[in-house]
Amino acid sequence: MAQRLATEYVNATLQMTEFQLNQFLLSADTSYISHRVKVLGGGEQEVVLEEVQGEEVHLSFERKGSMYICALSCRVVNPHLNNVVRKLFVTYKGTGTVNRIYKGFTMIYEYVQGSVRQISELTENGCKRIYQHKHTVAEMQRLFQADTIEREISELRGRVNLLLDRRSAASCNTDLMKIDGELQAAAVRLFQLEA
Repeated sequence: MAQRLATEYVNATLQMTEFQLNQFLLSADTSYISHRVKVLGGGEQEVVLEEVQGEEVHLSFERKGSMYICALSCRVVNPHLNNVVRKLFVTYKGTGTVNRIYKGFTMIYEYVQGSVRQISELTENGCKRIYQHKHTVAEMQRLFQADTIEREISELRGRVNLLLDRRSAASCNTDLMKIDGELQAAAVRLFQLEA
């Protein structure tokens, strides 16, 4: 199995309440990781997670109302530090790109609110999609119930039948030309809807 060399968080964001931020800070300290908090102007905070060997991750938290929004762009090499940042990102439903870098290839994970939406493999030969999120049950239900096109097709077919009946009964060339024009427009619209 390939060993991960580093993990990159690219333009990732997550949000939490002040209570959740304090809970995270309490759980972040381990025998390998320590933290310090820098209070900045406007209620902003910068949390620095530091591994015993010296690697650091700087997390900038901006306060918006009762929430703290964290912008996360960093590269983490140390496995202990990586584990803390990964738990933070997934627990607080982060959104953004996470690159897991291995020797010879990179796995690119696209997250939306803590769940993986797409996984791609990047090698020197190019990028290949490995996984893509499928519609949730609610989305599938909504799409299944959306039948506006089917109803319009049914109405158009009924209109075509009426026009054909009128055409059969028509004796005047003017009426026939008018009905043929309406039939042609209905045929074009049916073609568009069924395509």
